[in-house]
Amino acid sequence: MVSAPSGAGKTTLCKELVSVVPGLQQSISYTTRQPRPGEVHGREYFFVDEAVFQGMVQRNEFAEWAPVYGHFYGTPRSALTDMMEKGIDVLLEIDVQGAMQIKKKFADAIYIYILPPSIKALRARLLQRGSDSPEEVQRRLQKAREEVWSYREYYYIVRNEDMKQALKELEAIVLAERSKTKRLDIAWLEENFIRERDDKSADRSRSVTTQRRSGHDD
Repeated sequence: MVSAPSGAGKTTLCKELVSVVPGLQQSISYTTRQPRPGEVHGREYFFVDEAVFQGMVQRNEFAEWAPVYGHFYGTPRSALTDMMEKGIDVLLEIDVQGAMQIKKKFADAIYIYILPPSIKALRARLLQRGSDSPEEVQRRLQKAREEVWSYREYYYIVRNEDMKQALKELEAIVLAERSKTKRLDIAWLEENFIRERDDKSADRSRSVTTQRRSGHDD
């Protein structure tokens, strides 16, 4: 679960993370906003109108959904559960509201918050992006100041001052979490250690029995 203020670079980092970590797949959200230049329906988001989105809400098709900057965003429930059932590690790029909804349903998820070096740096990135009016940039900065206090709800903080370093930290988090004891593949452990030991004990027992029989026959 990756959240960040608008303009902090989470979209770019999430794309790079999926490309460098095997077995990690990004969930594609639905949104009612218009595509930005370069965005493709079904790749960055599923772009739908509000009537379609609200119909999905009424049918309880979202694991979470929330209004963000005047538009709606939602995570499709079926796609999320399908990937999890297949054993795929799912990456969600999601706002704070959505992350807190997911946290109530998936306690075992990992929550990562990405921050820019400062509000000044965030303002510069939003202006450089050029997709928002000055008023919208100011609104996003104010929301960032309000949401930053939600960092307490997240397990990891990644400071995105240098993209390559931030990506290394994200990759390290995923790999470390996969190695936690509670996520260990018990079937693998039993097959390669416990059962192997039991098989060897059984082999020794059979060998001793065979030797005894051979001695009796002599």
